[in-house]
Amino acid sequence: MILTIQILVLLLAVVALVAVVAARLEIPPAILLVLTGVVLALIPGLPTVELAPELVLLLVLPPVIYSSAVAMSWREFRFNLRPISLLAVGCVVFTTVAVAGATHWLLDLAWPVGFVLGAIVSPPDAMAPLSIARRMQLPRRLLVVLEGEGLANDAAALILYRFAVTAVSASAFSFTHAVGMFAAIVAGEILWGIGVGWLMLRLRRWVHDPRIEITLSILTPFLAYWPPEHLGGSGVLATVTAGLYISWNGLRLISAATRLQGIFFWDFLIYLIEGMVFLITGLQARTLITRIGNDSIPELAISAAIVCAVVIVARFVWVYPAAYLPRWLFPPIKRRDPSPPWQWPFVLAFTGVRGIVSLAAALAIPFATANGQHFPNRDLILFLTFSVILVTLVGQGLLLPSVIRALGLAHAGRRERRGDRAQAYEARRLGIVAALERLDQLAAERDLAGNVVQTLRANHRARLKHIEHHSDGDDGHKKLTELHDEIELLLIAAERQQTNDLFRSGKLNDEARRGIERELDLREAYLASQRDEEK
Repeated sequence: MILTIQILVLLLAVVALVAVVAARLEIPPAILLVLTGVVLALIPGLPTVELAPELVLLLVLPPVIYSSAVAMSWREFRFNLRPISLLAVGCVVFTTVAVAGATHWLLDLAWPVGFVLGAIVSPPDAMAPLSIARRMQLPRRLLVVLEGEGLANDAAALILYRFAVTAVSASAFSFTHAVGMFAAIVAGEILWGIGVGWLMLRLRRWVHDPRIEITLSILTPFLAYWPPEHLGGSGVLATVTAGLYISWNGLRLISAATRLQGIFFWDFLIYLIEGMVFLITGLQARTLITRIGNDSIPELAISAAIVCAVVIVARFVWVYPAAYLPRWLFPPIKRRDPSPPWQWPFVLAFTGVRGIVSLAAALAIPFATANGQHFPNRDLILFLTFSVILVTLVGQGLLLPSVIRALGLAHAGRRERRGDRAQAYEARRLGIVAALERLDQLAAERDLAGNVVQTLRANHRARLKHIEHHSDGDDGHKKLTELHDEIELLLIAAERQQTNDLFRSGKLNDEARRGIERELDLREAYLASQRDEEK
């Protein structure tokens, strides 16, 4: 146990160090963490760290998917449901069939084994590509489609994976039965996810305690994921549905204090989970090398090259028809949603990076079939899966910024961001106007004292003036606003220093100091968010 704790602390230290280096090099931490894990795995004498598939599929995957679903806009997800579905379901099925066919004809794998491998390597991991795409300021719709695909493709892939493993283990497969089961799983998980989301929101509204509400939010993805997974589904679709339901309905049912604390908690939790998982993914290199030690290196390299090429090419082959054929075949779709430029499908096709779900599914393959025989080509499937992850994550991940620049899409979403900022400023302005109107109503209804009303009115009008200057296109107004924010930050720093001096001299107790610090932190965080929006 002591050794396990020591290894965990060392892994956390490596994650922190790699994050610092990745920030300096402007490389997604996921790529650098996998490479670091591979290097560490090849150093003799270091302890072997093996990834338990149950850890990923039952403990890691639910909170990661749920967090992404809560952060996703239901309105944008629904608007882009067609391209998301074509990628998350259509492309997954197409890639599975392509890999199964290629490995059967070129590598002489049995069809069921090929389908197992195809289902494992079919779902892309959107985390690393999304971090690059956001930094390169791609158009908002591309980001939504990538994020939406990342939410739903794991469900389709894991269901196909279960069918394929069952076919290998039981040596039997019924296509009609599989289609019926797939439809039942999808419908059942959607209903279960809505029910979990509804129940958890009502419980959180009832308790009105941020600590208990955050605890319930931690339990939500596991309650949504575990029952369907135990009954033979994937659990992913139910978790995504619960997250989207809470995202759409949470604004009016979750308190402000819970949102402020919950956002920080979940960001930190997902950051640690993803960092640890990508590092441990790289550390699996030693285990894989040990298992394939007796196999021919040239044959393994050729097999890995074939599977990687099929996985990459299959996505390109699918994405372009999926983008243009529906618009050509159905004119109403084209009128409602015109065809995108060819660069958009190319970027979507190039972001087919595989990640931890593929590795966890490969590790979860049973060692023996139902009749007690060794699962055919299990070690080969593990090696090929790791090869696909390494090639796509490192190779395509590092090339993605250059590809985006070459296509002329770098900062293509800057105009959209300006429009988003304009909408935000207008919403803030209308909100303050509504607050001033409500203040006048309250003053008349309750006969409030003049000083109270005047003070509140002056504060809100000052906020209104500040926002109008922020949103004004005139450079003079913007410079004045920037100067105002800079001076405000200096004043906050002066207040903070004075508070700290009073506390150290014993003229201010600790409880009062913490309250003042929280107030100053909120003011500083607001100004920082305003400054980030302007970038």
